[in-house]
Amino acid sequence: MLGKPKASAPTAETPTKISSIIGPGAIFDGNLNTPETTRVDGTINGNCNCEQNLILGPDGAIKGNIVAQNVIISGKVEGDIYARGKLELYPTGRLTGNISAKSLVIDENAYFDGRCSMTSSGPVLPPASESTAGIPEIKCSENNEEEK
Repeated sequence: MLGKPKASAPTAETPTKISSIIGPGAIFDGNLNTPETTRVDGTINGNCNCEQNLILGPDGAIKGNIVAQNVIISGKVEGDIYARGKLELYPTGRLTGNISAKSLVIDENAYFDGRCSMTSSGPVLPPASESTAGIPEIKCSENNEEEK
């Protein structure tokens, strides 16, 4: 329509409530577990388990596996991603690893080297009989109590 601006595509800068931030230049060694949305503009050397969303900025890097509701990648990831919802790989995003997601968007010029498994109900984790070294454990139950 004339005179009406086009709706812009969502970006890694889309406003959302972010409870944890790994800032530019910061290096986090170890596994990260967060209950809400997390933004990473620094480097994480370890696995990331976010109950909500994980946003990786253009200068961010993660060397480890990611488990989250939704994942937005504008930086570099070396590891597998298990998204219960949507995974978006932006043009500056670089992913070397496997994907398990309900929904997947890969923009032009993004880099992806790995396998992809599309699911309808959540991430498909490898069977317990296979090597799961470095893959975060997900605990669930009907009444939301943690189980071992």
